[in-house]
Amino acid sequence: MSIKKEKIDLLKKKNAEALLGGGESRITSQHKKGKLTARERIELLVDPGSFEEIGKFVMHRCKDFGLDNQHFLGDGVVTGYGEVNGRLV
Repeated sequence: MSIKKEKIDLLKKKNAEALLGGGESRITSQHKKGKLTARERIELLVDPGSFEEIGKFVMHRCKDFGLDNQHFLGDGVVTGYGEVNGRLV
């Protein structure tokens, strides 16, 4: 397997992991409360296919409050830009 393919596969894996946020159980918990995830709300707000996420793979470096044992890609923050009614936001 080429190095390029390995890196692409790793990127795809990290992207899928980041899209799950804190994991499937947290998504299910939000849905049980009648809430959408941040990404689901963004998709409802912006024009279809226009959202570009920034910092999807960022992770915190905090060691307080037991957070040194909890690491999620994107770390619970979704940032980016997209279009609403054709306007960049």
